[in-house]
Amino acid sequence: MLRWLVPARLGPVWMWKVLLLFVALAFAGQLLGVIFNKSVHPVTRSIFSSPDAQGPSLGSCQPHNHIMFLKTHKTASSTVLNMLYRFGEEHDLRFALPLGYQLGYPLPFNAHRVKGYQGPNAVEFHIMGNHMRFYKPEVEKVMPADTFYFSIIRDPVALAESSFAYYKEVAPAFRKTKGLGDFADDPMKYYDPRLRNNHYARNLLWFDFGMDHNINFSVALAKHGVAMIRQTFKLILVSEYFDQSMILLRHALCWPLDAVVSFSLNARQQKPSNTGRTSGSWVGRAADIAIVGNRGGIPQFKALPNMSLTEEQREKLRRWNALDWYVYKAFNQTFWEEVTKFGHAKMEEEVAILRTRREELARVCLKDGGKPVEAHRIRDKSIRPFQSGLIKILGYELQPGLDAVTRAACLRMIRPEIQYKDLLDAKQFPRAPAAQAQPPQGAPEAGKSSVFRPDLSRTGERVLGGDAPERKMLEPQRDWDRSHLLRNNQTLMQRQENRKSSPTLLWRVSH
Repeated sequence: MLRWLVPARLGPVWMWKVLLLFVALAFAGQLLGVIFNKSVHPVTRSIFSSPDAQGPSLGSCQPHNHIMFLKTHKTASSTVLNMLYRFGEEHDLRFALPLGYQLGYPLPFNAHRVKGYQGPNAVEFHIMGNHMRFYKPEVEKVMPADTFYFSIIRDPVALAESSFAYYKEVAPAFRKTKGLGDFADDPMKYYDPRLRNNHYARNLLWFDFGMDHNINFSVALAKHGVAMIRQTFKLILVSEYFDQSMILLRHALCWPLDAVVSFSLNARQQKPSNTGRTSGSWVGRAADIAIVGNRGGIPQFKALPNMSLTEEQREKLRRWNALDWYVYKAFNQTFWEEVTKFGHAKMEEEVAILRTRREELARVCLKDGGKPVEAHRIRDKSIRPFQSGLIKILGYELQPGLDAVTRAACLRMIRPEIQYKDLLDAKQFPRAPAAQAQPPQGAPEAGKSSVFRPDLSRTGERVLGGDAPERKMLEPQRDWDRSHLLRNNQTLMQRQENRKSSPTLLWRVSH
């Protein structure tokens, strides 16, 4: 029959049999390939949805999604804020975002500083975490009653070192000194409480918590301040024990492990050691040199002032920041009481799991094994970190060749704070296409300064005399009830007139 159907001129029968066999094999191979790809493809891109992403069981608790994080300065708080940004974005939560990049800082917080605020209980906000000077009555106008409040602190000496490195050219008290040791030897020689930005130079934690950082220290006053903090904040993390803090936070919020796995953000370049490696932890000292300009494509360097301290000078800084030191000791003790309650063996086990997971995600997400790099070396301009002052802020480069889902998840973990805020702002407050400005592109083209320029077109914010977000002025705004906002509202803290009758005034409105 086959011989009758196929003319002899087209070839012998065996040739057709071989051809049909090849066609059948090719079809079977293609079918098997499709089935194989469907079965293994999710496995190759499921690192963020694997059982490891969930971590040890949390029991039957429900995740918190009403969260207020007091983002204190120079305490690894940018890394914590990134976690909140990631969780909120992934779960479509609404952020209490600032009109600019900070919630009215350094003025005490007012509810009208939140973009989209329309009055108490008018809009549900889930997460608040940008820089503010805390003022509870106004925060409570924005956040629901069941909000979980937490913050993070750091050893005041280490905080002073970091603050000096970042704000040397911003705080007048620092700008006048030869070095941090010079300031520590005689702070009152340089410090004037009336000058703008000098709050960075004394009791910065106490200031961020909304209290009078220039008031004379007394044990009664310090105890009262700690009691007020403890009454509001359910958890105070400690920067020096960051991984242990993340485990406590994960259990307090009932979040999966990956939600608290992070890469350190907004870290400054470390001081090189003799071995060529960086010394200290990622919240350690600033580098000896920093790029301060770029002329003709050639980086310009300027030496940082002397950051070295003797033990005597460190003790002087503790006395100068006595209110912060008292807060740190009190909540460091509370922190370890929480660890004991949690269980030391269990803590060690979960910290090990956290670190293993971080290393695993770093291998997948980050180029060169996750080593931070200087901003001007990051080719993707949209993830170059904002540069502040004389020091270098480091960032990361993504591993090339990632699939779309993995790349998006990895990008969330390394996206700098300012760019992330702009992204969330654009999602919550979309503009008409005709009014859309160009998205932030990070650093300008080659030959120009490599400093990231925030997208101020969206916020109505003007930067005065430089790029730092702290130096800004808002355009005229109206409050949620359409009343005009005062450009220079009175401070919501006032120094207590009779310290004997009451140790301090906290979070109290002055009229």
